Amino acid sequence: MIPTTIDTEFQSHVQTLEQTIQQSSALINEIASSIIRCFQKGNKLLLCGNGGSAADAQHVAAEFINRFRFDRAALPAIALTTDTSILTCIGNDSAFENIFSRQVEALAKPGDILVGISTSGGSANILKALDAARARDAITIGFTGEKGRETMGSKCDLCLVVPSADTARIQECHIFVWHVICGIVEQRMFP
Repeated sequence: MIPTTIDTEFQSHVQTLEQTIQQSSALINEIASSIIRCFQKGNKLLLCGNGGSAADAQHVAAEFINRFRFDRAALPAIALTTDTSILTCIGNDSAFENIFSRQVEALAKPGDILVGISTSGGSANILKALDAARARDAITIGFTGEKGRETMGSKCDLCLVVPSADTARIQECHIFVWHVICGIVEQRMFP
């Protein structure tokens, strides 16, 4: 086994990030443009994920609602990962795989966007939420890693795939890309 060092981790991070940007810069702009259109039409952004991706969903919702780089009007974004009563009620009374899809059924309207974040692309609760969003004519956006390219990609209108199977690298790239998207949205909506 090769010992982990700061240098090897950093080089792996840089390489994965560079590959993601090379492969997906046009897609990143397309995702940002979709979010801008959603907000301009009075629609909302719904986000969901598990574990670290749940934290990312909450982080991104906070950036849109409060501010990213400067003070401006709030933008409607909801992390579906935050209400413990809803999550535990659905998980207990129904099934864990329904914790996000039931919320999508209740909240999503045509023209809204659902963002599903899953490093593996195989999280049953994220896949069901994407299906529920499509059934309500919401736009579906996925953030995943290489393993999720087909599984998750097939359920998304737009899907950012980090070309890696390393969970840490995927998560690092996801939050970098989200910061880029938040910056684009702010600059274009509040010039």
